[in-house]
Amino acid sequence: MEEIQKILENSLIELEKASSISDVVAVKNLYLSKKGKLSVLMNKMRDLSIEERKTFGKEINDAKITLESRINEKLDKLNKEKLLEELNNETIDITLPGNSLNSGEKNPFYKIIDEIEEIFIGMGYTVEKGSEVDKDHYVFELLNIPKDHPARDMQDTLYIDNETLLRSHTSAVQAHVMEKANGKPIKIICPGKTYRRDDDDMTHSHQFAQVEGLVIDKNINMGNLKATLELFARKMFSKNSEIRFRSSYFPFTEPSVEVDVSCFNCHGKGCNVCKNSGWIEILGAGMVHPNVLKMSGYNPDIYSGFAFGIGIERVAMLRYGIDDIRRFYQNDIRFIKEFNKKVED
Repeated sequence: MEEIQKILENSLIELEKASSISDVVAVKNLYLSKKGKLSVLMNKMRDLSIEERKTFGKEINDAKITLESRINEKLDKLNKEKLLEELNNETIDITLPGNSLNSGEKNPFYKIIDEIEEIFIGMGYTVEKGSEVDKDHYVFELLNIPKDHPARDMQDTLYIDNETLLRSHTSAVQAHVMEKANGKPIKIICPGKTYRRDDDDMTHSHQFAQVEGLVIDKNINMGNLKATLELFARKMFSKNSEIRFRSSYFPFTEPSVEVDVSCFNCHGKGCNVCKNSGWIEILGAGMVHPNVLKMSGYNPDIYSGFAFGIGIERVAMLRYGIDDIRRFYQNDIRFIKEFNKKVED
């Protein structure tokens, strides 16, 4: 018993001398670890009687509890002293300006997409999206553009291999939808990014976005197409907007038209926005080519349809007076913050 008390007294003296956390840990390891001085005393119990073991074991446990309690008190004291020292050394200069995060607004690119989707959903369309990497079969062949056809030159795109490419128009989504529809009516729009081999300048980019629309049903005609696009123009630009069709060519529609909208800036009088013509070209459209219907399982004698394609950046540039298409992709927060207000009619 005297040996236990002596070891406890020595441990408390060393603990009192400890001036750092590492010193306290060293004392703990010296006396309380598995091979520590107090723990080793437990080996002597095998030489004692049953009654002596009870008393001896209780004394060792009491000594351990006392030492552990004193060690915890010492550690708590040293940790508080360390924290106080750090606080005294780490002064804060309250005259320095605080850190602030600049928040932007939604890119006008996405504002236009959201508005177009809202307009066409209101007309009963559903929104379909597809992969930007697709097969030649869907991007060209099912759209009446066979291999080696000269019409491909208009939409020369970026190839991964002979059959895999970055889509040059979102019409590829329409091809997928028609294939899955099994000859049933369709009324969809397909927004998304597209890619073509092109020079990058103020009005062109190798990457741009489209919203294409497709309607297939019985008794669909050019009158339905004109009424749809006229309603779109009036909701998108001005309630007084008018549209006109000009004959054109697209391999997947017949007949095909370029669609102009009356200038929303000068209302047809002529200005720099419309190049003094009173009209602005905004999209291409036409009746779905009978070959496209046949390849997707539709009988062109029963079903007809129309399709159209709108350039997102073009609409945004006209709508907001943006002078360079590349601004949409530069992530300049000063540019984006200019579009925090909705353009009213």
